[in-house]
Amino acid sequence: MDDYDLIVIGAGPVGENVADRAVQRGLRAVIVESELVGGECSYWACMPSKALLRAGAALRAARDAPGAAEAVTGGVDVAAVLRRRDEIVHEWDDSGQVSWLDGAGIDLVRGHGRIVGERQVAVGDRVLRARHAVAVCTGSASLLPDVPGLADAQLWTSREATGAREVPASLVVLGGGVVACEMATAYASFGTQVTVLARSALLRGMEPFVGERVAGGLRASGVDVRIGAEIARVDREPDGTVVVTLADGSAVRAAEGLVATGRVPRTQDIGLEAVGLEPGGWLEVDDTLRVRGSDWLYAVGDVNHRVLLTHQGKYQARAAGDVIAARATGGAVDDGEWGAHAATADHRAVPQVVFTEPEAAAVGLTEAQARAEGIAVRVLDYDLSWVAGASTYARGYEGTARAVVDEERGVLVGATFVGPDVAELLHAATVAIVGEVPIARLWHAVPPYPTVSEVWLRWLEAYGRPDV
Repeated sequence: MDDYDLIVIGAGPVGENVADRAVQRGLRAVIVESELVGGECSYWACMPSKALLRAGAALRAARDAPGAAEAVTGGVDVAAVLRRRDEIVHEWDDSGQVSWLDGAGIDLVRGHGRIVGERQVAVGDRVLRARHAVAVCTGSASLLPDVPGLADAQLWTSREATGAREVPASLVVLGGGVVACEMATAYASFGTQVTVLARSALLRGMEPFVGERVAGGLRASGVDVRIGAEIARVDREPDGTVVVTLADGSAVRAAEGLVATGRVPRTQDIGLEAVGLEPGGWLEVDDTLRVRGSDWLYAVGDVNHRVLLTHQGKYQARAAGDVIAARATGGAVDDGEWGAHAATADHRAVPQVVFTEPEAAAVGLTEAQARAEGIAVRVLDYDLSWVAGASTYARGYEGTARAVVDEERGVLVGATFVGPDVAELLHAATVAIVGEVPIARLWHAVPPYPTVSEVWLRWLEAYGRPDV
């Protein structure tokens, strides 16, 4: 019974989806998990972080709406938010997820999985054997940069920030990426005095105006945002105070600190050396998520470093589970561009939302990325406050929308929105990019009035209607 068609190491959303797709196509699969079934996203990342952010966002929306604003008489009830977070993560109890595995026909082995040979995974003294494939879906962990004193200071990582039982009076955040910005937003809404120390612009993987607006939003909520901050060392004093000394000699003191400077793959202790691979590194894969140079080893989700986002990892997982089953049963493999077994969207159409105040949402290429690829670019920028729906949505609505158009093909290749609740605008742009919908056809996709989505019509008007 220790022989399976597929062994999956890691029971997060990615591993669950790889196994589920393979089982639905007739394979026998087992998942190996050393922590909680459901993984980082369910218990320490996506879900708890959004629970922490929701109350502050709802208050902001109410205060922006005359009539509702007058009914708001207090701030965020922190204890209630933490209780709701506990509900969202099921008190860190994975029994519901385990029941789902059982119902899906997927076996579970608890313990630390380590590859010990070709198609072999050891869990303690037990050795599991795969007839066809092993999929590494172990995700990533917080990066601890090589800063003097940092390791000994034992600052929070994203896990401690999303799982906190108490809210500190002050918090210093090291980093300017998604985790840094979202947690600064959440804790500021709780009344914590937050300082963000970022070496470069916030959210620098997105269009430049996004980081500028998010920094402005953080400052408006009382956060001290310092761009260009070089950290010289970090200390924790005997009373628990965190002291961050900067290169200019100044220091920031806070009750707690959060390191949010990037991610590293969880591949250090999974036995990669047994099959000739370097432990601790990212695993390079092809578009079917198979590790290059192997015909049986797959790496899906964060570990392959293609896109470190849960929804994109699940997208990869569906392709991987399906192609593993196809290869195992001698079925046809559709691994061409946009094929059923290829994760093509990783290169061209990755959607991402940052749940700050204001929200930021983007898909596809930025202007700079498109130009670097040699695309004949036309950029369409529009002030979202000019859309009729924005005036009915909130008083003083502020936001920006950018479309990046490939002039030669006449299709959208990138879109970015920043403003209140713009996340819901994003999927239409994702569909347009993946479907390569001609700009001329988009004139027939009529946005409802009055909604903020009418920005699509404003983009088209700026671009110009084709001659008929």
